[in-house]
Amino acid sequence: MPIVASVPILVILVLMIGFRWGAARAGAAGYLAAFLIAAVFFGAGPDALAYAHTKAFILTLDVLFIIWAAFLMYRVAEEAGAIKTIGRLLPSLTRDRGMQALLIGWVFASFLQGAGGFGVPVAVTAPLLIGLGFSPLSAVIVPSIGHGWAVTFGSMGSSFNALLSATGLSASTLAPASALFLGLACVLTGPIIAHAVDGWAGVKRLLLPALVIGVVMGAVQLAVAAGAGLWNLGAFAGGMAGLAVSVWVVRWGGAGTGVERSERKPLLLALSAYIILILFTVVFLLIPPIKNWLDQVFIQIQFPETVTALGYVSPAGSNRPIHIFTHAGAILVYTSLVSYIIYHRAGMYLPGAGKCILRMTVKSMMSSSLSIALMVAMATMMQQSGMTEALAQDLADAVGKGFPLIAPWIGGIGAFMTGSNTNSNVVFAGLQKRTAELLAYNVPAILAGQTAGAALASVAAPTKIVVGTSTAGMEGKEGEVLRALLGYTALLVIFISILTALASFVGL
Repeated sequence: MPIVASVPILVILVLMIGFRWGAARAGAAGYLAAFLIAAVFFGAGPDALAYAHTKAFILTLDVLFIIWAAFLMYRVAEEAGAIKTIGRLLPSLTRDRGMQALLIGWVFASFLQGAGGFGVPVAVTAPLLIGLGFSPLSAVIVPSIGHGWAVTFGSMGSSFNALLSATGLSASTLAPASALFLGLACVLTGPIIAHAVDGWAGVKRLLLPALVIGVVMGAVQLAVAAGAGLWNLGAFAGGMAGLAVSVWVVRWGGAGTGVERSERKPLLLALSAYIILILFTVVFLLIPPIKNWLDQVFIQIQFPETVTALGYVSPAGSNRPIHIFTHAGAILVYTSLVSYIIYHRAGMYLPGAGKCILRMTVKSMMSSSLSIALMVAMATMMQQSGMTEALAQDLADAVGKGFPLIAPWIGGIGAFMTGSNTNSNVVFAGLQKRTAELLAYNVPAILAGQTAGAALASVAAPTKIVVGTSTAGMEGKEGEVLRALLGYTALLVIFISILTALASFVGL
């Protein structure tokens, strides 16, 4: 049975890696395979399949609300020229080539991932780096590596939200280990970028500023996501802190030139959308009377117990409540509307900007949304029918005590094949959780390894590499980029494997 249960996942792997299908087409094939196997081989009846699809619809709604709203906010700022303004002013802080790589390819790329994601960090920063004299290859590699640590809590926490929904665990349970692992990966990322740009000489010269920036970004993400419970702002806050501390670092190092006084007002206006986001998040999530009043409206469905023909019992329970008006997606929508008004009154939009923003949002999100919906449906059917349980039992028997070391690689393979940390969490989080339970390992640590490995490996996914090469004039050279990325990506995933093992074996 475990071999049969693995077929939907193998179908996606073969079609995406072997035949280079897109995530939506491969997801459809995986969904159909899961449906047939659940019904024919695992005895899932109409009731189990119907409830699985209902759960999938709710989970998809929960995840896509954030994804669509995050990209909408990004388009509001991009159409106003806010992103270009921030990107244009960053190089003026320093003339040092290595520091420029850190500022643009790491700090700014991480900020963009926190605010928007979906290929935006590389697409925006690669042309900026080329304009500063970096080779096209370096211009793609640097931001690809640079934003990986921010993927899970980036895009307003969409991938972490998928982890919560797929496992049914709380943010207070999962955020500390996940944010810690990724924060430590952030500290390692700076020296890696210095090496990618200027070899070991660059590491030696930039080690101290890279460590200072990395510690600040990682610590702020940990404090916000785990300490304050604002996981949707984790990477965004870390990126903002990185931008702020970078100004101090370059001045402290004597290489800074500063931002001219005439540029300060445009910069503040460009950042206004993100300042509003922070304000709204604090108001709607941290002021109890407002939060409690808005939280009265939510979506939560109670599901009955189902039993398959083979005797697998899916216990009764309910989905994690979706609070409509305090949802991370809702806060992003509020921010987008207010930001649009501010940018419009400042004269930053061309005629027809509103329609362009909506059109580009729909165009950019349709394919990825379809792939997420199909993979969510596949994963929920596998769980409802007992397929995930069969795979977990087989995986536990096969790897035993070595499971913590391979858990991040499972997440990484999922992200590499789908191009998405979110999809990897949807497909594999339930399997990882159940395997950890069977082996009596620390579940939050294993799931932190899952999502951190997926985040760091997602940057080397072919679907993401294509985005970077298309904006850097490297069409047709995706293989060259992949070869250059694999070593650095593997190093980061190995680092996460070590952290997962330490947390599981000796505690961390």
